[in-house]
Amino acid sequence: MTEGLIVLTVAIFLFFCWKWVFASKKETLSVLTPTPEEWKQILQEEVAFYQQLSQKNKKQFENDVMEFLHDVQVVGVDTEVEDLDLMLVASSAVIPMFAFPKWKYRDLKEVLLYSNSFNRNFETDGDERTIAGMVGNGYMRNSLLLSKRSLREGFRNKTSKNNVGIHEFIHLIDREDGSVDGIPEILLQHQYVLPWVEHIRQGITAIVASESDINPYGATNTAEFFSVASEYFFKRPKLFRKKHPELYRLMKLAFQQNPAVQTHQSKSA
Repeated sequence: MTEGLIVLTVAIFLFFCWKWVFASKKETLSVLTPTPEEWKQILQEEVAFYQQLSQKNKKQFENDVMEFLHDVQVVGVDTEVEDLDLMLVASSAVIPMFAFPKWKYRDLKEVLLYSNSFNRNFETDGDERTIAGMVGNGYMRNSLLLSKRSLREGFRNKTSKNNVGIHEFIHLIDREDGSVDGIPEILLQHQYVLPWVEHIRQGITAIVASESDINPYGATNTAEFFSVASEYFFKRPKLFRKKHPELYRLMKLAFQQNPAVQTHQSKSA
């Protein structure tokens, strides 16, 4: 082996060592960085899910929020991103997968925040501004789009069954198995898939017949039913359990959470 080849081999070895050390530091950065007290205060005041957690699980929630914000940028398109918005976006991501602390939204790199609802051209002025949230596709696959006004309303209105932040992150979870079809195969054990599909079918039929209190948008397709039902499950869990006991049971199994009780337990607790 020539001297030059030895030098090159050593250089390559050192480069990969540096990358490993850097990646390790990056992985633990958000855990080592304490959650600012003002952020904890926002969570306590604005996020009902967080309010109901035990002190131990509040700490996990805070760590999960920091992890998410370490991995994903929240970018204001035509509006300023305030601390409140950071906490609400991160909470929307953390709540559905709280029982899975190692979970990562692998394809997501940025959340684009718009001042208000927008149209298909991503304009917040003009006609047909009916979109409050959207999961990006194609060249925008690594992006999620949200209306800031709708995001805040979803957390502040405690009596509604709607939360656009949770809704869009449910779509991302649904997409993890390769298809946005309302059947989150990464969450469902095999024996629950057929009952899940049947309850979605029944749920859509009930909406169409005006015999359900689930958001009518859920009748659009199975993916939208999964998302609006998940909003309801996390936003008004006691009412959801009362009105839809079997669907609640299946969602409890899928998410490994029982939000109708006062203190949530995660798998790491």
